[in-house]
Amino acid sequence: MTRATNLTLCQANYANPQHMRALLELLDAYARDPMGGAEPLSDFAKANLPQALAARPNLFSVLAYDEALGGLPVGLINCVEGFSTFACQPLVNVHDVVVLASHRGQGVAEQMLGLVEQLARARGACKLTLEVLEGNGPAQKLYRRLGYDNYQLDPAMGQAQFMQKWLE
Repeated sequence: MTRATNLTLCQANYANPQHMRALLELLDAYARDPMGGAEPLSDFAKANLPQALAARPNLFSVLAYDEALGGLPVGLINCVEGFSTFACQPLVNVHDVVVLASHRGQGVAEQMLGLVEQLARARGACKLTLEVLEGNGPAQKLYRRLGYDNYQLDPAMGQAQFMQKWLE
């Protein structure tokens, strides 16, 4: 693995137009990728996401910029603070992990996840959670290397499954 050493990481400021431009570009690139559903971000999302993110204090994002390429935005992680009733503490769900194809395999996601962990600890979170597609072997390998594991309480009951129901 060639490690990206010219990265600048920051917590996104949702009121900063440059940060929001980077966030929308990266999220759109992710949405267009097969791992993101292979559909572009909707015009509605592009127009309304900046205000929607800024209105929710339980959200935060991390951006990565490649300084060797003039500050090109190359990575994004969106996070949602939730709450663990069993621990009676906040938790942070890593909702989107985006690395441009040109920068995959260079440690960008690992570095961003390190900052996410710092920010989660600062919020008093007891754990990080995330979902990953079964077919995304490289991401699974990274997450396991960083200490993530499948969620289960009692091995006899099996692992948790991530499910969804669209509300229309």
